Amino acid sequence: MKTLLILVGKTTDRHFQAGINDYVGRIAHYMPFELVTIPELKNTKNLTEQQQKTAEGELILKLLQPQDTVVLLDEHGREQRSIEFARWLEQKRNTARRLVFVIGGPYGFSDEVYARASEQLSLSKMTFSHQMIRLIFTEQVYRACTIIKGEPYHHE
Repeated sequence: MKTLLILVGKTTDRHFQAGINDYVGRIAHYMPFELVTIPELKNTKNLTEQQQKTAEGELILKLLQPQDTVVLLDEHGREQRSIEFARWLEQKRNTARRLVFVIGGPYGFSDEVYARASEQLSLSKMTFSHQMIRLIFTEQVYRACTIIKGEPYHHE
């Protein structure tokens, strides 16, 4: 199974980017994992929040294939503990052809992206910047991989 993480806009903080790169490299030892960054929209000051979500949504949808299992990282999604996420990921690795996670822009997702999604996942009841979530999520994918393999990274 190929796993993809779609990001809206580049990661601007170099410390976050360094951490993300580290975890992406670690994840690659366990499964095919790719980051795809959609360029930020230009002239967003002239767009409403809804217009911005719609434009970003069109770019996200262009990257998806019909058979993809699409999981949105969304504050209204289902929360899981790391062990539960690892079990879920292992099950998806056995059933999904291509698993695509999406971290949207600052205003979330368009209705069309929500309609295309298979699931929504929340990493916390707290709100984090869409920049910070990238680092947190890549760490959680790495953690899940080590849990699946029975390696000592995760302690419970």
